[in-house]
Amino acid sequence: MNSLSTAESAWRGWVSEHATGGVLDGVVVQQLPFGAFVEVAPGVQGLLVTDRGAAPEVGARLSVRIQQIDVEKRRFSLVAA
Repeated sequence: MNSLSTAESAWRGWVSEHATGGVLDGVVVQQLPFGAFVEVAPGVQGLLVTDRGAAPEVGARLSVRIQQIDVEKRRFSLVAA
């Protein structure tokens, strides 16, 4: 199985089990000027938008709430829980 199908499988499994408003634990995997990508399951990352310069450090563990899921674009946004 190639990595694309593995990523697709991880996404489909995750989205079938979660909904907007759900609270998850995750790990920050990439810091950005406007937020951070948080891995909430193996191969599944969402965007946590923060105030400019207030993104948590890479490796930080935190609780997040699912703000929005866009199934078609395979992405979701998070807010601090």
